[in-house]
Amino acid sequence: MTSMQTWQSADEVDNAIGKMADQLGALLAARAIDHPLMVGIHSGGVWVAERLHQRLGLQEPMGQLDISFYRDDFTRIGTHPQVRPSDLPVPVDDRHIVLVDDVLQTGRTIRAALNVLFDYGRPASVVLAILAGRDGRELPIEPDVVGLYAELEPGEQIKLTGPEPLTLKRGRVDPDSHQDGAAFDADPTARSGLDPSDQANSHTSGQASGQANGHSSAQANSDSNSHANDDGNGHANGHSSGAG
Repeated sequence: MTSMQTWQSADEVDNAIGKMADQLGALLAARAIDHPLMVGIHSGGVWVAERLHQRLGLQEPMGQLDISFYRDDFTRIGTHPQVRPSDLPVPVDDRHIVLVDDVLQTGRTIRAALNVLFDYGRPASVVLAILAGRDGRELPIEPDVVGLYAELEPGEQIKLTGPEPLTLKRGRVDPDSHQDGAAFDADPTARSGLDPSDQANSHTSGQASGQANGHSSAQANSDSNSHANDDGNGHANGHSSGAG
């Protein structure tokens, strides 16, 4: 049982995304990165990435990652995620990636996302952009770009709801429900259609499968100067994207 109330309205979330776009534009310019590849993590990260992609006027299509079966705490949290195939429109080798998620908490979602990315190739760097940062880190991961920070009471969680409009809710979540930033998209109308066994194969799709475990956060950080390894907060139909 949950008790969630609106914490950031649609206008406030839009302002936070505008702040992210300004920070990201300045960071990319400082690093002389002209053509970044933006990649959002399902589902909340994709919603945020779409808005950043538009604000920055990027021409190249953005990518999408589903990390459901890459989390190292998947069996422990016992979720039944809505499965969606990852989609990277171009090769990631030697590309500068902007990895986007909605809420950063434990860091486990980002770590899983990096493992997926490295299944597809070896990026030149990874910049981590997060809509809402909070405490609760379990891995040494920090974002390069943050829209806002939340100071929460013990037991409180944040969730991004969407896709239209985007709002952030906060409140207490029952310990038996999806927590730990591991809530996944439970919307039966969400993009899916793949059997879990098919999904596990879809991430590699001919890529270097097996690299996932070999590319830990420390290795990704050396490539990216990002603080990659994510956070974790699943990505649920907009109802559970935060907390991660």
